[in-house]
This record gives sequence, structure tokens and C-alpha cells, in this order.
Amino acid sequence: MYQAHYFKTDGSAGSEVTLPSSLFNGVIHEGALHQAVTAFLANQRQGSASKKNRSAVAGGSRKPWRQKGTGRARQGTIRAVQWRGGGRAFPPRPRSWTRRLPKRIRALARTSAFNSRAAAGRVAVIEGFDFEAPRTRELTELLGKLDQPGKILFLTHGVNRELYLSGRNLPGVRVLPFGTESPYDVVWSGTLVIEEAALEGLGDAPEHEDERARRRPLQRENAAAPETNGEEA
Repeated sequence: MYQAHYFKTDGSAGSEVTLPSSLFNGVIHEGALHQAVTAFLANQRQGSASKKNRSAVAGGSRKPWRQKGTGRARQGTIRAVQWRGGGRAFPPRPRSWTRRLPKRIRALARTSAFNSRAAAGRVAVIEGFDFEAPRTRELTELLGKLDQPGKILFLTHGVNRELYLSGRNLPGVRVLPFGTESPYDVVWSGTLVIEEAALEGLGDAPEHEDERARRRPLQRENAAAPETNGEEA
């Protein structure tokens, strides 16, 4: 099980939490992660580049000069690739760069991306975000209190418009609703800062150290109690 730093809403540090095992299960599949990242980058390409070859350029239907007797190199058309204003050799054509991955590969890549950050200790959990209005200065102050290395990816519980508007003009900061991030977004970030309510939706909520400490004595007492099988002593 992976541990993560815990921060309160005001940015003050709290006790560490155990990340949910349903997502942070320790599986890191580099092959699936590589496929997901390359497919994401390929899907960003528009594929609209287009140039004309010599057959598509207008004009040049007449031979510029006779084949022999001029002392110059023979030419067939002024629209050849070596002429100024001529066509282009092997020009790019509009095409689709779209790549699709199976659902299982996408799910494995997403899990691998989260586990790679958790294994490096680059995951933090925050209690929530208290932004009544978009304020870049308040977000900058919060980043200073968190003191996390590298680029920051905030994963919120649902759409947080105030936080998004506060961080959209900060370099190295992205704000996305939890569940909409791609493996590339996770790999791009140096540190993940996940809202606690978003992890609670996974089924097994993050557990604080003090909660585990309170439960351990109860487990030891239950293990030490003798079994009576319903008979009175």
C-alpha cells in the first residue's frame, strides 16, 4: 500500500494517508503506459498539412526550350521541383494520425501512471479547495505551502471552476476533474494533488494514520478473545 502526504484546506500538513488499493495497486506496466502516451500525442496532430506536387501546380504545360542546341540543361516543364514556383517532391498529404487503444490497455495505462507517481512519493491528498472566486494569488500561496516538486496536476472532485480559472495562467499547473485525466497528464506532472472527496468515490476512502492506530488495538483484542461457540463458561 502506498502512503501520501495529506494537507488541509489551508495548506497545513496533516498525517499521512493510505491511498486506495483499487487504483494504487502497485501495478506499473511500462509497455501499456508507453502505448497510451504515444497514442495521446499522435491524436493531438491535426494531419492537415498539404502541398502540391508538379502535377497539381498550374501552368508549365509547354516545354521551356528545345531539347538540344541551347547549351543549357534539358527541361521539360517550369513546374518541376527544381524550378522556383514548381511543385514539391513527395509532398505531405492530409491524413489522420488517430490511434485507438483497447479499453483494457487504457485502463492498465491509467493505473500504471498513478502507481508510478505513488512509487516515487509524488502523490499528495488535500482536504479540499476553498476558492470563493478565481484568485491566482491565493493559488500561488497554496502552492508555496504545499511545497511539492515539479509540475502540479490538481485532480478535483467534479468541476471546480474557481480553481481552474485561478491556475490556467500559471506555467506548470493544470486543473482537471478526477477521472478525466489521461495517462499523459499524469506522467507530465511532477506531483499529483488529489482532492480527498475524489478518492472517496473509488469505494475505499483514503485512511489516515491515526485511524489505523485506533483500529489496531481492537484487532488485537478480537484476536485474543477465546471462542465459546455459544456455550456459557
